[in-house]
Amino acid sequence: MTTYLCPQDGTRADTTSLTWRCPECGGPWDLDFRISEPLSPNSLAGRVNSLWRYEEVLPLSAPATTLGEGRTPLVPLTDTVSAKLDFLMPTLSFKDRGAVMLAELARRLNPDRVVADSSGNAGTAVAAYCARAGLPCTVYVPEGTSPKKTEQIRAHGAQLHIVPGDREATALAARSAADAPGTFYASHVFNPYFLHGTKTYVYEMWEDLGGQLPDAIAVPVGNGTLLLGAALATRELLAQGLIERRPALIAVQAEAVAPLAAAFRAGADDLLDGAGDGPAAPTLAEGIAIPRPPRARQILAAVRASGGTFLTVPEDRIRSAQLDLAARGLYVETTGVACWAAVGDWTDRSVVVPLCGAGLKTGPAS
Repeated sequence: MTTYLCPQDGTRADTTSLTWRCPECGGPWDLDFRISEPLSPNSLAGRVNSLWRYEEVLPLSAPATTLGEGRTPLVPLTDTVSAKLDFLMPTLSFKDRGAVMLAELARRLNPDRVVADSSGNAGTAVAAYCARAGLPCTVYVPEGTSPKKTEQIRAHGAQLHIVPGDREATALAARSAADAPGTFYASHVFNPYFLHGTKTYVYEMWEDLGGQLPDAIAVPVGNGTLLLGAALATRELLAQGLIERRPALIAVQAEAVAPLAAAFRAGADDLLDGAGDGPAAPTLAEGIAIPRPPRARQILAAVRASGGTFLTVPEDRIRSAQLDLAARGLYVETTGVACWAAVGDWTDRSVVVPLCGAGLKTGPAS
């Protein structure tokens, strides 16, 4: 039976409960989920053209909340670098992959309310899918969030709370609200169903590349939900005998807010002492400006297990990368260009970067 499982102390909880974190250590849940049967490449022809085509490897099936998310194009940018266009999702960001899982789970649990916190994109996605599911939703965002994102959240009918302070203050406010009775906390950080949604990013890549994966997969990392989903997918594909080796995971952070990169370079298993103390430095990559990611230990372990590394990019590289992609016909938000800024000039191995949010969400870098 699928259950929540704490990776730190082994505590379990039923997935029908509204318990959003481990009651013992307060950390995020993993999902003790077993794939019932291997995915067969020959079975995919004729299936629904969304992420739900990989039903054998997903913890939920037969969704009522789907908006057709997934199956985004994979296009070459250079001879060795390709981009997956996840900004073409229904709410214009990759967060739809996980948000649909959370909303579908919430729909089945029928809570009194759904609460989410976000720097913008996860909030817009949860608001949209809660609207689809007919669930009342409240989204907490930090002051300074892009007006286009807050406008989108309101348009989907969610109640919006703008929190004074940074992303960390916003998370604390939402977690306080999440403890109220009858509340489903649609946390893209604490709830592992979100990671089982983001793992479909790699399953699609594997299918589109003819049953293979590139030498490396680069992902922007703040809370690490796309990276951890990618790590989950590569482990599953290897265990099912569908790939012969796991690609290196290249984690990209903004130079201004890079607590995980600092810990990785120091050889640490967790964030360094003092990481996240004080307000986060300003950065154009607002979606990954996370000073204290709750899954830091898992992120660092996943990158090391894959033979990958951390890269950081300065603000001027983010600006130039956004302009460069726009000149190639791809208008991407400032967080979403970080990986192109980091690995766009690689020529020694194949790598895929995610373009994970539309430029319309933030406008051009100033």
